[in-house]
Amino acid sequence: MSLPHPALRTLLQKAYSGERAAALAYIGHAASLRDPAARAAVQQIEADEWNHRSNLKVILDRYEIPVSRSFEIRFYCIGRIISLSCHVIGWFMPYFFAGKLESGNVCEYFVMLRQFHSLGIHDHDEVLYEMGIKEKEHEVYFLQQIRHSRLLPWFERIFRWGPGSTVNDVDLDQKYPITEAHTYCRNFKRHREADSADAP
Repeated sequence: MSLPHPALRTLLQKAYSGERAAALAYIGHAASLRDPAARAAVQQIEADEWNHRSNLKVILDRYEIPVSRSFEIRFYCIGRIISLSCHVIGWFMPYFFAGKLESGNVCEYFVMLRQFHSLGIHDHDEVLYEMGIKEKEHEVYFLQQIRHSRLLPWFERIFRWGPGSTVNDVDLDQKYPITEAHTYCRNFKRHREADSADAP
């Protein structure tokens, strides 16, 4: 079955490769941690990312969308570089930038959901919703680990992510049901522009 939505096809390919980059980065992050509980938590997040990649492969295969070789190579290199850097940049930055990354990843899945809806397809609502929520859980976890760091206010000011800054509007304490998940991320510039540009 073909998917007549070029931008959605590209977003699926990019997310598939991006999940491997994240998983590879978390391998290095976990290995750099001394505390067993912290290491186990990051390893669980790594496992979540591999699971997301598997879910995305099912969707790619259903619509006969090939894996992008260029995305695979690019994101593999990014993931490996980040993985290695975790051993030399201290404890704060791996947590901070992981949280910032996860914050942006949240909206990818809700944008996908909305784009599928534009084609009249609702088959993937549950899995896309679950992956988007899981990415938000990751963001919250990473933020909790650094919430008391004196570096956080400075990094938030420079990189625009922290307790008062996010690039998604998901609130885990007041989650929308799946039937209303398409309303997430409409008010965030990057994804609003993507929606308008990505119409089939």
